Amino acid sequence: MRKFAKETEEAEVNLTPMLDVVFIMLIFFIVTATFVKESGLEINKPEDNQANDQSPPPDDDKRAIAFIIDDNNRIFHEFRSIDISSVESIIKKESVERPKAPVVIQAASGSYTGLSVRIYDAAIDIGIPRDKIVLTPKK
Repeated sequence: MRKFAKETEEAEVNLTPMLDVVFIMLIFFIVTATFVKESGLEINKPEDNQANDQSPPPDDDKRAIAFIIDDNNRIFHEFRSIDISSVESIIKKESVERPKAPVVIQAASGSYTGLSVRIYDAAIDIGIPRDKIVLTPKK
């Protein structure tokens, strides 16, 4: 009898082709995946540096120069009670800061019409165009 000198070889599983297939499948799924954008409201948060920035917001130049006349004939501007004599200087100052801003006069139904007319005349005297002056009733 002959003795064979061959040693028994261990059986190995070659993982390289399997890894190649897995990576190709992974690339295929990444490339073909669809990314869905959720519908809803987008929130524009202010950045931290805007808190220290003193520049006005973009639409601030179109914000109205508003005057409110209540039933007791008091004139309010930006939540402060003002006198009729200071209306012209307020309009002049704010129209320089915001040249596109309209003047809005909101009068209560029981207020004197003369106050609305005086504010209107002050805006005309300063040079605000008539189409930029709005008279509205207070609700």
